[in-house]
Amino acid sequence: MTRQRSAQTMKPATAAKKLGVLLDATPADFREGVVSRDELDALQADPPEWLRELRTTGPHPRPVVADRLGVSISGLARAGITEPLTTEQIAVIKSEEPEWLARERATRAESQREAARLKAQQQKK
Repeated sequence: MTRQRSAQTMKPATAAKKLGVLLDATPADFREGVVSRDELDALQADPPEWLRELRTTGPHPRPVVADRLGVSISGLARAGITEPLTTEQIAVIKSEEPEWLARERATRAESQREAARLKAQQQKK
């Protein structure tokens, strides 16, 4: 006897996080329902226009902003950036190259080097 598996669903906030978009910027029908694993897979495989637009122009959630600037989320907070940014705003920050950006990029690079060193050390054991 085979048991029918129920479809796994998630809250819209979880789906938006997995898609790398800001929940508040998604369409109302996306925010108001639940998203099944199959629906999420379909959105990732063939994104609709609204999803392509959000990924291109934003506003972007903090993890995406941090990644595009090459800093950590903590680095954004230290710089006082707590709100979502658009692609245009990110480009302005990159072009202005403020001191905090260079400092936070260096901090992130050092952190990544240290993590790689520790990983290599663990693999030797």
